[in-house]
Parts: sequence; C-alpha cells; structure tokens
Amino acid sequence: QVQLVESGGGLVQAGDSLSLSCAASGRTFSSYAMAWFRRAPGKEREFVGAISRSGRTIYYAESVKGRFTISRDNAKKTLYLQMNSLKPEDTAVYYCAADNTVVTGSRSDDDYHYWGQGTQVTVSS
Repeated sequence: QVQLVESGGGLVQAGDSLSLSCAASGRTFSSYAMAWFRRAPGKEREFVGAISRSGRTIYYAESVKGRFTISRDNAKKTLYLQMNSLKPEDTAVYYCAADNTVVTGSRSDDDYHYWGQGTQVTVSS
C-alpha cells in the first residue's frame, strides 16, 4: 500500500513555470508505476503523463508534450512534474496516481489504485 501527497500548486501567470511534487509513503515506491492526471473545472479527469517504475520510460499527453517533464526519485520516494510555458488551459487540480500492477503508460484513471488528494494549479492570462 502507498499513500500519496501532492504539493507545489499555486497561482501563476501564463508563460510561467511551476513544479509539483508527489511524496509517497511505504517501502516499495519503486514497484509502482506512477502518473499525473488533472481535472479542469467542469471537465473529466484527464491523463497528463506517466512514468515507469525505473523512471526510464515516460509518456505524455499531446497537450503537454514539450512543456511538461515527469521524473521520479525512487530513493526519495517522490514523483515530480515540472511544468513550463504554462497556459490558462492548464488550470486544474493535479493528481498523482500509483499502481503496482498497471501497465506503464496507461492513460486510464481506472487502472490506478492509489491517488493523492490533488493540488490546485491556476494559470492566469
């Protein structure tokens, strides 16, 4: 079992950068494939990106590719999301998710068993 706590959200202007973290508890963080999702106001939760257990394989949604970078530090049990060139349409609650059986890169939130509480990112124009 793993517990996830996101941090780093906030209010920024378009074009700014922001870095999110997701701290995990438990002894087997490296056995979990991880992902970031987001939910914008009035919309369904959507896939942002995913990273393999080793961190060597990373997938991104087309909407964030080239602007967002996902990484993980298994020694620190932490997942990261570096967001650059932020746009107003990136405004959402961002969630990290984990699962130890999911196929790396799954874009379905149904495939992830563990979720953080979310952190708000607001990008003003």
